Amino acid sequence: MIDQRWERLLTEMRAAHEIPALSSFCDFPTSPETQKIDAYGIPAAALFQSDTGLLTERFAGFRDALLDAAPLAHWRETYKDTDIGTDFLDKFGCYEVLGRDAPFASNSMRSFMLYQPAGLHYPWHHHPAEELYLILAGEAEFAIHGQPSNTLCPGDTVFHESNVPHAMTTHDHPILAYVLWRGDLGTKPIWTPEDMLH
Repeated sequence: MIDQRWERLLTEMRAAHEIPALSSFCDFPTSPETQKIDAYGIPAAALFQSDTGLLTERFAGFRDALLDAAPLAHWRETYKDTDIGTDFLDKFGCYEVLGRDAPFASNSMRSFMLYQPAGLHYPWHHHPAEELYLILAGEAEFAIHGQPSNTLCPGDTVFHESNVPHAMTTHDHPILAYVLWRGDLGTKPIWTPEDMLH
């Protein structure tokens, strides 16, 4: 039997998918199967659980469900074997909630929580999967190659096309986002080479 904290999170995810931007991006599985994952923590997990700046009204329940599930999650280390440095690795947090390496299985989509504390830059990167962010708490400046950057707050969404470089920077506030993937679900993000940005 799956932990009730995951069940609560599933309820919050399903409610979020009633938002038109999410429901038009991908269908939410009707009854996703549960699968066992091993809890695995990283320094950013502790930062997330102690961060008092993740302010939101509309998504307070979703934020709290993600916080409650954090000790059960297998936190990702997507960029561990890159040259990004320990400052980023110790602060950037992400765990999968629905998809391949998640408590709820899906072959048609993946979804993640993403946490970034104040004052951190998530460098230019890209991936074949199409991606949609829903901002749950806090705020950040989002950049998409070839477009002006925008500061997004709770309730805002941003779409990243396949293999289009994008980046994110937090300034005075942290950010918590719910991230959806569709399309190529198996290829990890990579840092964008400088020559792709010119």
